[in-house]
Amino acid sequence: EEVGLLSLSSADHSEIADITHGLADRYDGTQTSLSLPSTRVDAFNIDLAQELSRNGRRSGLTFAPEGGSERLRKVINKTVSKQDLIDTVTAAYSAGWRQVKLYFMCGLPTETDEDVLEIAEMARDVIRAGRQATGTRDVKCTVSIGGFVPKPHTPFQWASQLDPETTDRRLRLLKDALREDKSTAKAIGYRYHDGKPGQVEGLLSRGDRRVGAVIEEVWRRGGIMDGWSEHFSYERWMAAAEATGVDVAWYTTRERDELEVLPWDHLDSGLDKDWLWSDWQDALAEQDLDDCRWIPCFDCGVCPQLGTEIQVGPTGAKLLPLSVV
Repeated sequence: EEVGLLSLSSADHSEIADITHGLADRYDGTQTSLSLPSTRVDAFNIDLAQELSRNGRRSGLTFAPEGGSERLRKVINKTVSKQDLIDTVTAAYSAGWRQVKLYFMCGLPTETDEDVLEIAEMARDVIRAGRQATGTRDVKCTVSIGGFVPKPHTPFQWASQLDPETTDRRLRLLKDALREDKSTAKAIGYRYHDGKPGQVEGLLSRGDRRVGAVIEEVWRRGGIMDGWSEHFSYERWMAAAEATGVDVAWYTTRERDELEVLPWDHLDSGLDKDWLWSDWQDALAEQDLDDCRWIPCFDCGVCPQLGTEIQVGPTGAKLLPLSVV
């Protein structure tokens, strides 16, 4: 019933137009929907969207601005303006879509309450622009919020994670702000995850071998299928950490310095650690970087170490299998 193009950013593929055209031809008349799981605002275009919906089935469109304010998007190097987003979503509404989802993160480095509240302003502006473009009031927008968890081998591996209490407080502020304007409140959906599971994820993401004892203790206390909310117990994880002598805050809400030996330093992901630190400093300085496909090399270390070669189409090759598998 559905073919999804799954990758970190499918719309960045330099031959995505040919791929989607070929898929639309192949499944024409079969009522099979074609979808991209999430589309970068600056990589989306109506021609692409029309191919994805050519057979009459329109899946929802998801865009990921990730940061609520333009300042915060510079920190995470997502240099998309609010107007870019509104123009893109308005084009989608004008082409017949009535439902879009906007994905953001809460707890990004240097984030403030004001950054989060700008999400509400953006969602309201999207609805107003959609109504104006379509002449109807049936356009919908869902705001989906995920908690930011710093990961190893990224510039944010040194960053402090936002504590659960502050995360939940900011999510409540955003919820109130979305409901504040009665003219748009019913058109905006709101989905989020509270801060407590995110802190456990942070412990697992940047923990060392001592966290293994915590995982075993959680299991011994009855923890199973914790990815399902009805089975997850934050209290059980905190009790297990205390019982095994692990300080959760030390692994999660503490900022690291440049010279600290990190638990994953002995693993080589291809990225140079000095370059990652430099990129972290650029993020704190709100200094965005251009895409290295189009400018001189940043010397991050990946290409020479892993034998990577950036390829940009057109290749002239047939990119789809000859027959349906």
